[in-house]
Amino acid sequence: EVQLVESGGGLVQPGGSLRLSCTASGLRFGDATLAWFRQAPGKEREGVSCISWRNDNFVEYHDSVKGRFTISRDNAKNTLYLQMNSLKPEDTAMYYCAADVTASCFGGYGLESVDYNNWGQGTQVTVSS
Repeated sequence: EVQLVESGGGLVQPGGSLRLSCTASGLRFGDATLAWFRQAPGKEREGVSCISWRNDNFVEYHDSVKGRFTISRDNAKNTLYLQMNSLKPEDTAMYYCAADVTASCFGGYGLESVDYNNWGQGTQVTVSS
């Protein structure tokens, strides 16, 4: 059984930083494309960032987070990260990690939720003064 467990969310002031983590078990982590999604109340889930399983670790970002968020992975620890800097109130949402060995993160692809079959329970990020 695949398990994805997110951590690192919390309350932060605008302009602050958080680092989310997602630890995985039960899947071929090194072969999986990984991603972060978020969902704010009353809004659809949107793809934030993805990272390829390939050695070049190709990444994609939603336009709204480019230059502020950085995705990374540590295959030795089966862990995915999302470093979030310069946080804004509009970043407030439940953040989910997702994984799938059949998904691709390349050339604009990888940020659609339908591409992922494995999901964590989410961690809440609230940006407010």
